[in-house]
Amino acid sequence: MDIRSFVNLFQKDEVFQKHIYLNYIEQAQEDSLKPFQVELIKLQEYLEEHDSKMIVLIEGRDASGKGGAIRRITRYMNEKHYRVVALGKPSEVERSQWYFQRYVEQFPRGGEVVLFDRSWYNRAMVEPVFGFCTKEQYQTFMNSIPYFEADLVNHGFYFIKIYFSVTKEEQNLRFLEREHNPLKQWKLSEIDLQMQEKWDNFTLMKYEMLKKTHTPKAPWTVIRSDDKFKARFNVIKTILNSVPYNDRNPDLDYSVDDTIVHSGNKEIEIMEADLKNQGKFLG
Repeated sequence: MDIRSFVNLFQKDEVFQKHIYLNYIEQAQEDSLKPFQVELIKLQEYLEEHDSKMIVLIEGRDASGKGGAIRRITRYMNEKHYRVVALGKPSEVERSQWYFQRYVEQFPRGGEVVLFDRSWYNRAMVEPVFGFCTKEQYQTFMNSIPYFEADLVNHGFYFIKIYFSVTKEEQNLRFLEREHNPLKQWKLSEIDLQMQEKWDNFTLMKYEMLKKTHTPKAPWTVIRSDDKFKARFNVIKTILNSVPYNDRNPDLDYSVDDTIVHSGNKEIEIMEADLKNQGKFLG
């Protein structure tokens, strides 16, 4: 398309105008992340220099924006010094092992960052909701996880737990997009189709998870993710604020948006108030 044809189309077609405008906004948002993505490279260099290890858990309901956020975090990072781990369902052999074993096998070496796209917290939410574990297995996990994670921190790991919190309405819109967009249909699974009807079950499991696993050694950071860009921006800042790396750019604002980012304790308070209002709070 030559420039004259482009101008004529832009002047006459409102849908085309909107498409161009949205592309412009999206590109501007992506560009605004770049200075902070530079800082992530500095963070990597610090970890490598000090032979330090970093684990980042990215948790949340399906379609909460975990994958898109991870791609922005890692887009310009040194590929030699990070890995993204997204484990599938366990094999027969793995089911016979210690529950944490297959996750521990993925832990970082010195100077490396490992980001878990879902983690051992499958046992806190997905598995009990869908009956993939017994009540005894769930209870054993919930009792042991604070000690397991405290041990990681005591052994010098930088350990960050992020929970992406999406509303039921936004999750439904994203599922509909996956259903009708051929580029995203591969993301839609049978379990996804049951997520909306099991929303309340997941909410109660999320509450129990935060109550029992938000600890001083390994706290949760909860990020509102209906706005994908704001969620991505704030998760990058959260990671940067967790490590005292060198040569930090003094011209950047590293503060997180407190309307988007909550501590685990704050999220628990919000959930308790909401559950009480619905008459669902269990005490």
